Amino acid sequence: MKKSGAKEGQREASPSRLIDARIKALGDWRGETLARVRALIKEADPDIVEDVKWRKPSSPLGVPVWEHAGIVCTGETYKDKVKLTFAKGAALEDPSGLFNASLDGGTRRAIDLHEGDKIDEKAFKALIRAAMALNTSSK
Repeated sequence: MKKSGAKEGQREASPSRLIDARIKALGDWRGETLARVRALIKEADPDIVEDVKWRKPSSPLGVPVWEHAGIVCTGETYKDKVKLTFAKGAALEDPSGLFNASLDGGTRRAIDLHEGDKIDEKAFKALIRAAMALNTSSK
């Protein structure tokens, strides 16, 4: 089946390949950070589905998204940070205090990672698992 807007003979790249391309295109600490959190997400939830959303001319590679019965988190990159936004973060327990952005929102919470920041891998994977469990419990 041909995707609308695709040229004849041109196949759409898989979301995983688009994320690979995004990491490679960054070519700096942001790409390394995005690759690391991506690996942690997959370790935490081997059944997670990678997607890319919000592709547009100014962002042809879009935003990496990880889903399991709904969006678990997104991975946006900016000049000074990698932002991991949890779609239902406000409903998640965060005993390790990983959330450090979007704290006033009623639904989402985010983790901003700056150059040189270390992430508590155990706590991060627990947060991914909790987000996945929340998504599956509400279905």
